[in-house]
Amino acid sequence: MTQFSKLLVIDCQTSGVAGDMFLGSLIDLGANVDKIISAIEMLEKPKYGYGKIKIDIKKVARGEFKGTNIDVTSEKVTKTQRHEIVNIIEDILDKIVLSVDARQFASKVIHTLVDAEANLHDNSFDNGALDEIAMVDTATEIIGTAVALEDLGLFSARIYSTPVAVGGGVFKMSHGMVSSPAPATLAILQSKNFPFKGGPIEAELATPTGVSILVNLVDEVNRFYPTITPLKVGYGAGTKDFPGLPNVLRLTLGQALDDELVKDQIAVLETNIDDAPGEIIGYTLDRLLAEGAKDVSIIPTLTKKNRPGQIIKVIADQKDAQHLSQVLIKETGTLGVRAYFCERHIIAREVLSVDLLINGHKEPVKIKVSKSASGEIIRIKPEYEDLKRLAEKTDKPLRELFELAIDKARENLGSTK
Repeated sequence: MTQFSKLLVIDCQTSGVAGDMFLGSLIDLGANVDKIISAIEMLEKPKYGYGKIKIDIKKVARGEFKGTNIDVTSEKVTKTQRHEIVNIIEDILDKIVLSVDARQFASKVIHTLVDAEANLHDNSFDNGALDEIAMVDTATEIIGTAVALEDLGLFSARIYSTPVAVGGGVFKMSHGMVSSPAPATLAILQSKNFPFKGGPIEAELATPTGVSILVNLVDEVNRFYPTITPLKVGYGAGTKDFPGLPNVLRLTLGQALDDELVKDQIAVLETNIDDAPGEIIGYTLDRLLAEGAKDVSIIPTLTKKNRPGQIIKVIADQKDAQHLSQVLIKETGTLGVRAYFCERHIIAREVLSVDLLINGHKEPVKIKVSKSASGEIIRIKPEYEDLKRLAEKTDKPLRELFELAIDKARENLGSTK
């Protein structure tokens, strides 16, 4: 089925965000429940430390609104160490047929969550915090969200968010009484420069898992919605029911106006390097992409005293400019980074999956299709990692698979272009 790249608005300015609310809202938008359940049930293995898993998905009322709630429980078999929860999630991701974008997203979410908790405690890592992260719902929410986002084609969408409401007052955790936002939640928001606001009630409204998903997914944060034609709205219901506050997360899926290009605000970062070996430059490029850069390029140049050098040029979300500048400085030793803030126009993309018949077996390949506002196909590009996997598996030339995938995509699109 064709999945169109659209705009998604995460409205978390009233009731905050939690992992179960986010996953519930994606299910409410129409994500394939069977795929999500199948991925979650893969956790039910002794080597992962989880026993019998029970999954309950249902519509519930929160105030005057209905939303989808997902509740996952498990018999805990063994205690899980901090590094093990990361390994568990990444091991599951390797076993599911997911795109590189989906796997990288889930990996970033769990690393963000675990690193935030670890940095707040000593090297032994507080057992209470560990127990909270190692609960099955953490792995469930991260893996399920990655599967749901991919199923809805949202890794090729432009994703907006309102500032997240974190609640207020004090509440009890394994550490004792803490104020809202919880220390890990605040650390995660601070690490990504993500805007938040207190209130509107005295309760914990934003959880560490919820904000970890948020900061690794959102492209732009605004108080107001962008110009959007709404297509569908999904509501994810939280576990608690607060008097006077519907505890739901609202996602609005839509598209830009036909006569407009999708626009976003980006940062362009640059620095000149003339004293770093190629290995350092290459590693820095990988680190920048892993830390959230949208694109990185290396431009040959001449620096002072006519020495050959490189300009490292980074395209990133404006909220990531400071963090990525620090990565550049740390990895290269450069003394400064130039930052330009500007607007970018983006061509809408459509993501579809085609089946290639290779040696008598059907193999799926994801395809990105770029389209103009009028619907004209501009470019068809198969997913490299899918083709690489097929080439290694079938011993077919990558070039041949590339052509087969494009031909199949044109056939599915009904285009002769």
